Amino acid sequence: MQSNAVQSRTIKVAPLRCEFRDGATENDFLEHQLAMTQDQLRVTFLFCALFYLCFALTDLLWLGYELKTGLLVGVRIAVAVTVLASLALLKHRPDSIPVTRLVASVVEIVGAVGFLLIAGLRPMEFSLHAISMSVVVIVLYIYIPNRLIYAAAIAAATTALFIGMAWRLGGVVGIQLPTMAALLILTNLFSYVAARRYQILWREEYSAQMVLKNLSVRDPLTGCYNRRHLHQQLLETEISRAQRYRLSLTVIMCDLDHFKAVNDNHGHYGGDTVLQHFAALLQSMTRDNVDSVVRYGGEEFLLILPETDLAGGALLAERLRQSLAATPVEHDKQRIAVTASFGVASVDFAVQPQAAHINMIAAADDLLYAAKNSGRNRVCAQQLV
Repeated sequence: MQSNAVQSRTIKVAPLRCEFRDGATENDFLEHQLAMTQDQLRVTFLFCALFYLCFALTDLLWLGYELKTGLLVGVRIAVAVTVLASLALLKHRPDSIPVTRLVASVVEIVGAVGFLLIAGLRPMEFSLHAISMSVVVIVLYIYIPNRLIYAAAIAAATTALFIGMAWRLGGVVGIQLPTMAALLILTNLFSYVAARRYQILWREEYSAQMVLKNLSVRDPLTGCYNRRHLHQQLLETEISRAQRYRLSLTVIMCDLDHFKAVNDNHGHYGGDTVLQHFAALLQSMTRDNVDSVVRYGGEEFLLILPETDLAGGALLAERLRQSLAATPVEHDKQRIAVTASFGVASVDFAVQPQAAHINMIAAADDLLYAAKNSGRNRVCAQQLV
């Protein structure tokens, strides 16, 4: 069923990269989180820019006025300028997920490279730089929202380069070097675990929200949209869209014939099986992410078909009628033969642009009962004007 597919899709998270296995779900999650992600980036970027600029005072205090001090200040200013340019780009492209990820990665790389350059220009202080390196690693993993695999790659590469520089430039030898390396590796591991936990928790929270939303708009038995969602949003949205773009809109009201007899002869479980079979048939023969299937009443279903004219709606209804009649429902080692009647109503908003006042559901319902009264297991269709 469609609803079950949605639920299972949203809860599967890849354990290492900590992203939804389904790309569409991951993209929906990123769009959902985009505003919060960009807010966090702005705060972290401003903090990082201030961090780099304020520590220019330590350069002056340790080195005095010399060329190396100017180089250090230049590196810090370059990092700050990159941060400010990234903030400007975020403001210019607030709805872009690729730009947000690009900005996060660029700032992480530039900040890491800037830190390594500063450490290289002040080689006698690598024991102090190691403390700062730990802070940099934590910021890369946790405080700059980015793909975990990107953050891990940048942090690991920066750590490896820093350890190499400590050995070659800083004169860190003996037991100090492996101790420093071990502590920085542990910082990476703990930061990765913490970041992984946050990434998974955010996605689990999003999954729970999507499941609850799904349950609020869908019928639990069949997975079709429910009547409340139809009247609160679905129908009005489709009518407004068809009216705005001068498109055809068709609705099909369909009802299982003699459904009471199915319940009487096969019990309510048998009736539920028939309803699920019919709903699955309706969903399988309509367009994903275009058409909508609604459980309108007990055994009554409504199909909303955007950009579909009367001929297309009537053809679909006839195909559904024939397929249902030709395929008995398997239940409890029995075969239940069922049929359905269909009422098809269509409006062409290119011809009738002000036809939004027409009650299409009522018209389709009248056509359904006309099909019932004329013998059932048939289709009645009408162009509304």
